[in-house]
Amino acid sequence: MDIVFSPCPNDTFIFHAWANGLIPNAPKLNVTYADIDITNKLAESGDGPDILKISIAALPWVHESYGFLPSGGALGRGCGPLILTQNVKKSVSLAGKKIAVPSERSTAYLLFRLWLSQHVPEGVKEICVLPFHEIMPAIRDGKIDAGLVIHEARFTYPSYGLRSLVDLGDWWEKETSLPIPLGGIIAKKSIDRNNIINWIQSSLDHAWKHPSASKSYVMEHAQELDWKVAQEHIDLYVNSFSYSLGVKGCYAIMVLLERAMEKNLIPPVNFSSLLINQIPINIK
Repeated sequence: MDIVFSPCPNDTFIFHAWANGLIPNAPKLNVTYADIDITNKLAESGDGPDILKISIAALPWVHESYGFLPSGGALGRGCGPLILTQNVKKSVSLAGKKIAVPSERSTAYLLFRLWLSQHVPEGVKEICVLPFHEIMPAIRDGKIDAGLVIHEARFTYPSYGLRSLVDLGDWWEKETSLPIPLGGIIAKKSIDRNNIINWIQSSLDHAWKHPSASKSYVMEHAQELDWKVAQEHIDLYVNSFSYSLGVKGCYAIMVLLERAMEKNLIPPVNFSSLLINQIPINIK
């Protein structure tokens, strides 16, 4: 069974047991590690692997052969994307500036556009897409004015001499009182998705019961090689929503996509072919 997810600690922590053959009766996984921009494009093409980790914001473009799963994703509080700039004392306006984002289909970028519509109605000068590990060096070196970062960058940006201009997760939580939906797992509908959910949950159960077992696997793939940072990353992004979205998690996704549709930032969402937490979702 082919799967693609990021090399980030939260994904490798969740899938370590399954990827290493530790889940009884689960099929062998052929793992490809890829940046979120790549996985989002694979999902949109419809020619991707059996299982994919994608951005929640990419769901409107998911090919009809895929269904969304309630387990294995990233959703929580205090874990949102940051807008970073150089660490200067003067106030910074993003109007007319060049901004780097990790993917045009990322949830981070969708949140950024929702925030811009409220706070920078005149817009920015240019949006460019960079792999997320290249964004902070580009800000530091003055190649871009600001950047949208995710994952372990929340912990490491001060080492680049940068500052956080806006915490979009904090903004989202104050706006909605909901957790922030970042990423999720999709699987081809030709596969029994209930089995996949069970295998993901079994893999996560193993990770929680044996927290040190995945350390070498996590660090083998982590772009930030400091174990303390990797552990902070796991603690922040792997939580009860990773095991199962539940009603609150599903509602958070609906609110995000509804707001984006109201601003014409995404096409109309037809959830008739997607199933979230065994609950059909229809957004009008």
